[in-house]
Amino acid sequence: MSRTDTSLSALGARWQALAPREQHLLLGASALVLLALAWWLALAPALQTLRSAGPRHSALDAQLQHMQSLQAEALQLQAQPRIRPDDAQRALQTSVTETLGTTARLSLNGDRATLTLQGAPADALAAWLAQARSNARAVPQETHLTRSTPGATRAGGPAARPPVTSAVRWDGTIVLALPPR
Repeated sequence: MSRTDTSLSALGARWQALAPREQHLLLGASALVLLALAWWLALAPALQTLRSAGPRHSALDAQLQHMQSLQAEALQLQAQPRIRPDDAQRALQTSVTETLGTTARLSLNGDRATLTLQGAPADALAAWLAQARSNARAVPQETHLTRSTPGATRAGGPAARPPVTSAVRWDGTIVLALPPR
């Protein structure tokens, strides 16, 4: 006889020596342990995956939709005809004076343009960036912006409250890359 056979026969003899009540209790405890193992290893992970599938699916759909809109925008930009560097600089200069007015100053240096802002309204800056991207094919390379702080104190008087405005204003610089020559 092998070692396994002797172990099994010893286990069988021990089982027979137990009272019927103890045998039932051991069978019940074993069934409970098996059910708990089946729950932890098979059912609980599957139910958790089922519960989280809906929200994850919605998030992935939103991400897909965003990626498709970015792809459409990229294809639209690629389909536009090439612009000459001189025309790009002219379009950029015109858009700065029309959209940002005196709150911005543009300096051109080869294939780079630097926009210096002083109290530029956020909505005008956003519109200008869209115009620069579509009309002049200018791509922002560096941005250093800080939120503008309106006037501090009046001469000889207590701290003055700035007028309440809903528009956010920006100070700083934006470096743009122009189309290559």
